[in-house]
Amino acid sequence: MQSTDEMNMGNSVSTLLLRSGLWDVGIQWAGFAVAAALKTEKFYDLAGSGTFLFLAIQTLRWGNTFYFRQKVQTGMVATWAVRLGLFLFTRVLQAGGDSRFDKVKHNPKTFFVYWTIQALWVWLTLLPTMILNSEKRDKPLGLRDYAGWGLWTAGFLLEAVADYQKTVFKADPDNAGKFISTGLWSISRHPNYLGEILLWAGLYLSSSSVMSGYQHLSVISPIFVYLLLTRVSGIPILERQGMKRYGKDPAYLDYVKNTALLLPGFW
Repeated sequence: MQSTDEMNMGNSVSTLLLRSGLWDVGIQWAGFAVAAALKTEKFYDLAGSGTFLFLAIQTLRWGNTFYFRQKVQTGMVATWAVRLGLFLFTRVLQAGGDSRFDKVKHNPKTFFVYWTIQALWVWLTLLPTMILNSEKRDKPLGLRDYAGWGLWTAGFLLEAVADYQKTVFKADPDNAGKFISTGLWSISRHPNYLGEILLWAGLYLSSSSVMSGYQHLSVISPIFVYLLLTRVSGIPILERQGMKRYGKDPAYLDYVKNTALLLPGFW
């Protein structure tokens, strides 16, 4: 049988997760209302990243324990959210829009689904961090903490460097109409997505050091990120676009044939 302390901790976690979910959905639906009225997608990604930042900080405050492990984890999520949010927002402003939403933003029902899916993405991906921040017990730092933080660091740097390299490549007028195959992009066709998957896997790993029982189901976070990027959006869409744009270019076909889709040496 569960002790009273265990039952109270379970209730505390459930309450925090429900509270986070309500805030998450409320923010995305409010964002949809404004975006639908203006028929714009320009702050879609910024709203998603901003919600990650808000919930990471708020769950730390709601948990009110502020253990070192919690502060490191929250700081890592905040760092990722600020960098990616500003990067995507700047990119969409410079491009004048996001081609993913060319038709969608004129269809309120479909546009609403996109915003709702973003709410699901935020909540599921942030699940290990929210559970960690609700934890009332503290444990000494161990191998899983350091391994998780190391994995996050590797993934964060991989994503940031890949984004930077592609931005510099596209900014060069001599590269107009060309595809990038240099730097990290010479060993993986999607190094930024590899970094994204690794960093969330790292955050789950570090969080799991204080988890028990059903809380380990939050491993769905990195699994969800992996499936989303490799099976739904991300890679499938970009691969189709690449073939449509460069499919008749022998150099591109050679690049696809000889460069790993995601993880060099494996896939």
